[in-house]
Formats: sequence, structure tokens, C-alpha cells
Amino acid sequence: MAADKPSRRQLILEALASELEQNPGSRITTASLGKAVGVSEAALYRHFASKAKMFEGLIDFAEESVFARVNQILKEQSQVEPRCAQLLYLILAFSERNPGITRVLLGDALVGETERLMVRVGQFFDRVETQLKQILREAEMRREIVLSANSTVAANLMTGFVEGLMHQYLRSRFRISPLQQWDEQWRLLSTALFSAPDSSI
Repeated sequence: MAADKPSRRQLILEALASELEQNPGSRITTASLGKAVGVSEAALYRHFASKAKMFEGLIDFAEESVFARVNQILKEQSQVEPRCAQLLYLILAFSERNPGITRVLLGDALVGETERLMVRVGQFFDRVETQLKQILREAEMRREIVLSANSTVAANLMTGFVEGLMHQYLRSRFRISPLQQWDEQWRLLSTALFSAPDSSI
């Protein structure tokens, strides 16, 4: 059975993500985007009321892709360290596969755009941090782990770690994968954050 043909909206978003990837550091105009899609600027606006709405479409895609998988991880994995590791790995893998959307999530592509978009991407990372905090607090309540810092600090550190690797990926013009040194980086981070509870207590 043939796959469904992508909608014009989807094609526009894919073209926008591709333009963002191929032109790092540059602003994307509706004229260049229309040329990439093969339609007029007027045709773009028939599907999206503004360029901001196009960026919101990419943010929506990122949220839906990442957090649907986060929910799956939480169902499949019950232990705290693998949960955190898989969640962070998921975000970095999404970033690696979607360089153009990485520019959006980090705000690089949003310079000169409406402030509302910066608030939206801030909410994406806030949601990541809140989810990590919840994972850590539940593990502490079950006495599964002892944290070297409180759950708020630990969740913030892990979120900042992910954002930092995404920024390095962007700064390298997408040449250096954010997962390049993942195994050793996670080993160091998890060793610093987690320890087993004292079984003698």
C-alpha cells in the first residue's frame, strides 16, 4: 500500500527545516522558502498565517515527537538512571536527526521573530526539566537512589547538559554529533549525581 502523500503544510515545514539546516546563521525569508517549496509566497500564507506559525509548527513537531517517546520510556523503564539516560539520549538523538529544528529550539533561528516563539521553546526545555525532576523525586520516595544534590538542582544540571551539547552541535555547523561522547559523558554525570541508598539503614 502506497504511503500517504505529504500535505502541503507538511512539505512547507520540511522545506523550512531543510533551509534552516543548510543555511546555519542565516534568517529564512518567505521568498526563499517559497522558492524551496516551489510555490509563491501567497501560497505559503494560504497554509500558515505567518512565518511565526511555521516556526510554531516545527516546535509542535518537536514536542509531539519527543514527549510521546518520553511517555513510552516511562512505561517501559522503571529504574531511575536508565529513565534519565534514555530521556536525555532521546533529546540529543532528535537534535542530531533534526539540525534545522535544533536551531529553532535553541532560539538561533528565532532572532528578530516574535517573542512568543522564544517563550514556546523555553517551555519545551522547562517541560524536560520538570519531567526529570518528577523522575528523581519518585525514585527518592521509593528510596531507590540517593542524590548528591536535591532533585531541582539535579534536573536543572541534566537539562543544561543537554542544551549545552545541542549548542555545541549548532556551533560546529552540525559537524560534531551531540552524541559523539555520550557513553563516557553519561557515566561521569550519573556517577556525580546518583548513589545507591545505604542498605544498612
